[in-house]
Amino acid sequence: MYILGISAYFHDSAACLLKDDYIIAAAQEERFTRKKNDESFPINAIKYCLVEAGISLNGIDHIVFYEKPFLKFERLLETYLAFAPSGFISFMKAIPMWLKDKLFLKKNIINQLKLIDEDWDSKKSSLLFTTHHHSHAASAFYPSPFNKAVILTADGVGEFTTTSVAIGAGNKIEEVKEICFPHSIGLLYSAFTYYLGFKVNCDEYKVMGLAPYGRPVYTDLIFKQLVNLKADGSFRLHQQYFNYCTGLTMTSSRFDKLFGQPRRKPNEAILQFHMDIASSIQVAAEHIMLDLTIALYKEFQFDDLCMAGGVALNCVINGKILEQSGFKRLWIQPASGDAGGALGAAYAVYYEHLSNERKNPNGTDKMRNGLLGPSFNANDVKECFIDNHIRFEELETKHLHEKVAASINDGKVVGYFKGRSEFGPRALGARSILADPRRIDMQSVLNQKIKFRESFRPFAPAVLEEYAPTYFDFEGSSPYMLMVIRVKSELRIVPLPENELLQGFELLKNKRSDIPAVTHVDYTARIQTVNYRNHPDFYDMIKAFYNLTGCPCLLNTSFNRMDEPMVNSPQDAIDCFLNTGIDVLVIENFMAVK
Repeated sequence: MYILGISAYFHDSAACLLKDDYIIAAAQEERFTRKKNDESFPINAIKYCLVEAGISLNGIDHIVFYEKPFLKFERLLETYLAFAPSGFISFMKAIPMWLKDKLFLKKNIINQLKLIDEDWDSKKSSLLFTTHHHSHAASAFYPSPFNKAVILTADGVGEFTTTSVAIGAGNKIEEVKEICFPHSIGLLYSAFTYYLGFKVNCDEYKVMGLAPYGRPVYTDLIFKQLVNLKADGSFRLHQQYFNYCTGLTMTSSRFDKLFGQPRRKPNEAILQFHMDIASSIQVAAEHIMLDLTIALYKEFQFDDLCMAGGVALNCVINGKILEQSGFKRLWIQPASGDAGGALGAAYAVYYEHLSNERKNPNGTDKMRNGLLGPSFNANDVKECFIDNHIRFEELETKHLHEKVAASINDGKVVGYFKGRSEFGPRALGARSILADPRRIDMQSVLNQKIKFRESFRPFAPAVLEEYAPTYFDFEGSSPYMLMVIRVKSELRIVPLPENELLQGFELLKNKRSDIPAVTHVDYTARIQTVNYRNHPDFYDMIKAFYNLTGCPCLLNTSFNRMDEPMVNSPQDAIDCFLNTGIDVLVIENFMAVK
């Protein structure tokens, strides 16, 4: 049985293909179109999934979309009526688009699929719809290693729901409570993203990265004026400070007055004030999510928690939930945003709509380390190098790893392209840029010469799983780079006396640990643990560096430039190699050096 899941028309459109409960393929449309966070119908991602399975659209039994457009339209109308006459301009912009395309989504989906295969018989496949947050919940629970768990989903908004709690058991998910629009932790965080001059639904991670440079001096003001937080973690937002219900911006003029400064324009300098704002909303979001998860643990007394939705990509929050909530185990969908909705919708059909038994052998997750995207054969790679007039050498895998490790030890930056690409926003060793985490200058080198982005942006360590407890206050696995953990105290380096009073970006001058390029200024790191069973090539790559240097981790960041998706094809990788300061390019077993 083949089930095709689709998410589209908001951001991060994607497709996922299941054969029974096995994920054949999953990919985001942005990787093919090269348009970051592409929201268009995922024609290219669907084509890829079909090729990976070796079937046509007529071989699909069920097609499922990740949300219900009529419910979303109902929420839109109710919101405009509730706030009328405010929002008239926004109303006039939104309604024609809905009446033309989004409302009649079934017809639109059929027409788009016909463009993929004109011989497709739409009567052969059932076309189904799940709700947005049920898709998130299904993506969190069904691929997880748990047979029974609390499921927490939190994002901006689906149809009506912004935060939901469910219980997953076997092949069923029972939704037990929810918070509805306009009260949303995701929209709260996005409002601050907007206020800080970053892109909403895209740059929230920049706020998280900026937060350690500031002080949470406005957190009390947030809870006094913006958020009414209850003991069980439920909350309400005071709407007079926001404009997202009916306006064309996220915040109102009252928001600016509350914090005493206008919204930062995207190209303006980032000041200490902005760092303090980022720190304050990050701490506030942590407080909300901790109160919520602590209350859920006390209420349900389960050991296991699953999470999805955009808020679940806040790695700092996740680390604190694991440490303080009471839950013993935490599993987060690596594609927690809307892209993962395609996968969750497909699983909801297989387990709930079709009532199939859920089997979970050995307690492993079904995501296969997130390596669910395209791969390329040696002939394709070789031809691409030749077409671009790039000299290269082909090496045996062991020799390749040793040469790459030596290059990294010499201070070189390596673009690493191996096997199937990652599904979700994190590079996990298949479409990665690798560098030496021990070099204090490597963070600025990567940001300025390769990523072309803000200097404060942090990088992550990929560490051999057996050595993770030696370097970090952590035991277990974190294969998807979704938790921020403290660096071991014995590895931290106390600032020199003349640097003790440094603030803001000046903190980068301090050598923070033995692996400074991946240690945040607050002595934490967003870790990825790597084991041989799930990721053998990347494990051997890090092991080669360990054998050479005694350091069991590498700096790992996504293989792309600022405002571009991760590279997807050999040509994408070569373009990035030629147009950045990357020193060494590895594509499969081929290596090129500038």
